[in-house]
Amino acid sequence: MKRVAHVSDLHFGRTDHALRHALIEAVNAAKPDLVAVTGDFTQRARRRQYSAARAFLERIEAPWMAVPGNHDISLDNLWQRFFRPWRRYREFICDDLCPVHVQDGLVVVGLNTVNRFRWQSGRVRWLQMRTVSRVFSEHEGIKVVLAHHPFEQDADIKKTLMRDAERAMERLSDCGADLVLSGHLHRWRTEPFLSAKHGAQVLQVHVGTGLSTRLRGQDNDFALLDLDADTADVTRMVARQGRFVPEGTRHFRVRDGGWVEATGGPVGAPEG
Repeated sequence: MKRVAHVSDLHFGRTDHALRHALIEAVNAAKPDLVAVTGDFTQRARRRQYSAARAFLERIEAPWMAVPGNHDISLDNLWQRFFRPWRRYREFICDDLCPVHVQDGLVVVGLNTVNRFRWQSGRVRWLQMRTVSRVFSEHEGIKVVLAHHPFEQDADIKKTLMRDAERAMERLSDCGADLVLSGHLHRWRTEPFLSAKHGAQVLQVHVGTGLSTRLRGQDNDFALLDLDADTADVTRMVARQGRFVPEGTRHFRVRDGGWVEATGGPVGAPEG
């Protein structure tokens, strides 16, 4: 069994300062094998915001890996955005925009879905998809993909879904992905993908924002995932009175090649 803490959309520069220590404390107390951060470390890609994000990462006791979000490239400095978009991310966070983490029973690949030419919308980089396919073919274990932008979203979301997102999901399914972790919407969603051509073969875990004050109707949260070859227990950790506490766990199992929820209650209902 492997434990992954999934954190996203920290948005240093527009954070709830009271929650910074609480989030670090909760992540470290969970003793994950890996902390996965799916982008938007900063609000406006300023150096001081990146510096605060780096200080946060240095307090994480477990190994961590990350991918950038659209807020991690400059919005208002167009020269920097178009010609050197990843300079500060590479300097402060990670030089690798398609990171790979392999340990016994766990294989994780990060995708850079940020599109410098359309700041809000994401893009699929097919060269990176080839990396996913190669890495997953070379290693055994539960296979996880990190991306800032979701590959599927609810119908009421007004943001534009990535172009070719459904085709990319089919490609991820074909190469053996078990889970996709994402952020961007500041909204929680944990369901098998509906668009995968092989049915619910890939499970999505879409967390909200860990620290931002832009909550969009939901609480600050992150996820704890307990994973093995054919099970995934997903616990939502929610900010309550200055600390992060569990608010229900959903249990998923692989049955006939697809993920199904193993609880007796209705889909989406948290356990007590």
